[in-house]
Parts: sequence; structure tokens; C-alpha cells
Amino acid sequence: MTDEVTPESGLLLVDKPAGVTSHRAVQTARRCLGVRRIGHTGTLDPFATGLLLLCVGSFTRTAEYFHALPKRYAATMRLGQQRDTDDLTGKVIEDSEAWRDLDEHAVVSALEAKVGPGEQVPSTFSAKKVDGVRAYAEARAGRAVELAPVPVVIHKARVTGLALPHVEFEVEVSTGTYVRALARDLGRDLNCGGYLTALRRTGIGPFEVAEACELAVLERGGTVPLPAWRDAGPALSWLPRRDLEPEEVEALEHGRSIAIGSVTAPPGPGRVDGPIGLLRGDRLVAVGRIEDGRLRPQKVFPAC
Repeated sequence: MTDEVTPESGLLLVDKPAGVTSHRAVQTARRCLGVRRIGHTGTLDPFATGLLLLCVGSFTRTAEYFHALPKRYAATMRLGQQRDTDDLTGKVIEDSEAWRDLDEHAVVSALEAKVGPGEQVPSTFSAKKVDGVRAYAEARAGRAVELAPVPVVIHKARVTGLALPHVEFEVEVSTGTYVRALARDLGRDLNCGGYLTALRRTGIGPFEVAEACELAVLERGGTVPLPAWRDAGPALSWLPRRDLEPEEVEALEHGRSIAIGSVTAPPGPGRVDGPIGLLRGDRLVAVGRIEDGRLRPQKVFPAC
């Protein structure tokens, strides 16, 4: 089969359109693929578009390994106004004409100053929990929400278009970074307020939205194009890798440890003191860690 796949266990790249929740995208994939066990590695707000990574079948057990991957976005913000949600879906809570005094240098400098490690207070209307309740649920109920700042990293940021009061920009950020909170903070730094008007996730780690399957294809019950599918082994390409001999496969499948052997660490966030992909060819047999001088399986995946 060269132009389509019948997924059973692996990773599906989906391009989510605006106005659709991440949960609905998962439900659509379940109906199309006929696979009940599907989960995403990180949500997108309904108004946002772009890349969703869906773990299918037993591969859902690997979702935690995607958290360290940086995320890339193309975004547009409007200066001169603040909204309670930090994006275009919210109510206006402050207006300002101070943006008229800004120039390109001021905007570019403010964005560049955000690059690097720092702290960010998540948006009030976010999925962060406060005493076990989602912050957005509290905010929508009219109750005050106070969220503590969290550590984030802005790896890259650049202005790509400027027609004040609108600013187009691209960023690469760590997991847990809210781009709408970044827009809010940029507005405050520029003393005029700001909110996000458009957001598109263009990439996550080694995965690009250009390779993703449009959600409309799944909604029509169409076949999944090959570029949008990753088998389990290749899908964890950023983890260090250990190639296995047949007898080692059997040992791991029975929960036994093996010798450390030769572990190949690719460039990127993967480290040999973290999770390691244990493979026979392209087949993912297990994910393990080095403990007490041995490679011990943490999660074992049966052969399909």
C-alpha cells in the first residue's frame, strides 16, 4: 500500500480547523479509523488551527514522551485592547490608543526580550486547575481566579508582519507556554494591552503540519494519507535508540531487563538517562530506562 494506511497502533498527524475542539477531533478519528483507543498529546483551543498529534491504539501509552518536544506557532495579535480570555473570543476589559505611539523597533524589541527561560502566568480562561477545578470553569462562573506563574521557555520568536495595531509573529516554545498569554504580556510590556486574534500550530518537535491529514478527510470517512501516519517505532525518533537481538525481544516481552549494549542518542531533547526506545528493526518493542546498570522495560508493546 503506497498512498494510504489502515492504522492500528501508531501516531496520526491531524490539521485541526478553527471552530473545532480537540476532543471532537479525537472523536472524528475514532469513527474514521474504527479504533476506540485514541488520545492527543496536547490540546489546541477551538479558535486555533494546526497540528494535533493523535496516539492510536497501544501507542496512547507513549503520550508522556511527547511533552518535552517544543511547539511552533504562527500567530497574530492586536495591540491596544485587552480581553478577559487573552484572545478574540473574550470580552473587552480595556481599550487604549497608546499603540499609535509605537514603531517597529519597539514591537520587535519587546518580542525579542521574551526569548529565553522565564515565568508566565497562564491565561485565566485556561485548563489549569485551581483546587481541582479548571480555571476556565471558575472564570466563566464569574469567580476570581489566581494562577501562579509557571516556568516556560521561549526558544525562538520573530515578527513576521506589522500593520499596527496588528502584529504577526512566529514562536517556538516549551510545553506549557500559552501563546495568548504571551500576547497579553507583550501588550502590557508595550503599555497598550494586547490579545491574540489568530493562532496556528505549525509544528511539534520533528512533526510538521504540512504532513498532517485535514480533519475534513476523516469526517468524510476517507483514508489516511501515508505522510500523516507514523508507525510506533519511527514515531519516537527523537528518543535514544537501542537495537535488539531476537532473544532480547523475548526477554523484554516477559518483563526482564537486558544489557545496556549500544544506545544511540540522536540530537534533540532525548537523553540516555531518560526513556530509550527499544526496537527490532522499525518495530517498537518497549520503552525502557537504564537502572542499576541494566536496561529495564517500563512499557512493553505487543507485536501487531
